[in-house]
Amino acid sequence: MTVDQTNAPRVGVGCIVTRGTQLLLVKSPRGYWSPPGGHLDFGETPVDCACRETLEETGLQVSNVRFVAVTNDLLPDTQRHYITIWMRADATTETATIADPVEIADIGWFNRDALPSPRFIYFDNLLTGRCYPSPPLEVADLVTR
Repeated sequence: MTVDQTNAPRVGVGCIVTRGTQLLLVKSPRGYWSPPGGHLDFGETPVDCACRETLEETGLQVSNVRFVAVTNDLLPDTQRHYITIWMRADATTETATIADPVEIADIGWFNRDALPSPRFIYFDNLLTGRCYPSPPLEVADLVTR
């Protein structure tokens, strides 16, 4: 059986960075909000990817990185399919900046009961419990549904 690589699922890693009861979110140039994240590189662990992507996008170093959940994300507008591994981490500093202006249009810390929208579908899948496990580990105390 031949697999069409253009439609093969990709692996992404999202990093839920917390500061007290706030979450760090980034806004894409397309206008969607989500935690920092990106593609898992060959040979990279999800923990290393979460740290790298957060640093590349926000300038923040993170610690205490741990697994939260996995989402199965179909993006019909771009004809892509992602498996997203969600990690959670603590910010080691409080100042986040737009470290990659090509990928990030805005950045901010948001209270868990006042998350901005629109949000990427993979983040909404996590927030609404459309993930494995459901409900996700360690997220229930971060967000209100």
